[in-house]
Amino acid sequence: MSKNPLPARGRALMLAGCGLVLSGCGLTPTGPSLTDRMLGVVTPYRIDVVQGNVVTREMLERVRTGMSRSQVRELLGSPLIADAFHENRWDYVFTIRRAGTAYQQRRITALFKGDALESLEADELPSERDFVESIDTGKSKGKTPVLELSEAQLRALPAPKAAAPAATAPAAARPAAGPARAYPPLETP
Repeated sequence: MSKNPLPARGRALMLAGCGLVLSGCGLTPTGPSLTDRMLGVVTPYRIDVVQGNVVTREMLERVRTGMSRSQVRELLGSPLIADAFHENRWDYVFTIRRAGTAYQQRRITALFKGDALESLEADELPSERDFVESIDTGKSKGKTPVLELSEAQLRALPAPKAAAPAATAPAAARPAAGPARAYPPLETP
């Protein structure tokens, strides 16, 4: 009969630990899985990852062919990709990964001829309102807090207490006016 170095309880714990470690290999980047939620009890914190320029439909509608590079940069911001090998092409790419919302990615390509905008290719862009709604995780939804008191609530407040007059100390006990020490001037004449 062979002697087993680990008791049955130790082997069970080791198998459970290996199972938990290996379950991390099946994580998907699109959303939290069961192991991400720690068996449905605790959800780990995920940082927001925002890259690129937010370009909305309203911003893109203001861009016209024939505009100079500086005008396009003023309206859309600096391009995320301005390749030295393709100097007549600017790529605006926007991606956002935020906990509780769907992954978003949008691309806009500006093609120039010299200094003038020749064409603009873009994915379907949301309006500014749609974009804000798409990244809202729902934490702010609910009843809006009231920030002002009504007249009835103001009358129900207790009256403020009158401040007690400050006792005047004798002249000898009061600190002398002005600085206690003279400092050299900051600038020399």
